[in-house]
Amino acid sequence: MREKKARTAALLLGIGMGGFFDGIALHQIAQWHNMLSAKIAPTTMEAMKTNMTADGWFHAATWVITLAGILRLWSAARDSGDLPSTRAFVGLMILGWGGFNLVEGIVDHHLLELHHVRDMPRHMPAYDWTFLAVGGVGLLLLGWVLQRRRAM
Repeated sequence: MREKKARTAALLLGIGMGGFFDGIALHQIAQWHNMLSAKIAPTTMEAMKTNMTADGWFHAATWVITLAGILRLWSAARDSGDLPSTRAFVGLMILGWGGFNLVEGIVDHHLLELHHVRDMPRHMPAYDWTFLAVGGVGLLLLGWVLQRRRAM
């Protein structure tokens, strides 16, 4: 049971870390997009406020997911039994991050078109597809390889 809790914790932490990386690196530092920038272009103060509020809700959700991962990890640490290796734990976090990127990329970028990886100054579709390939499928594969239980 301890290992299962730790594995779930790692996946939740990976999802949260993926969300925080997206919000911090792409929304705030690079300023490539906001949560709703494909629907509400941030060209006025009111539109910027709406986008900033949506970004805040996105960060609040990733914070809750990260907190759930921390609490799950704390619960696992208090139980008896085996824990996954560091390599497996990191692999599971990367797996969670890749899963977040894949789902967020497909839903937000392609199905709902809420925003794109690079909305500003203009939409660049190649960024959306590269995000899915590298940040989604690539991280899923890397995480899967790392979390496998075979001895090296």
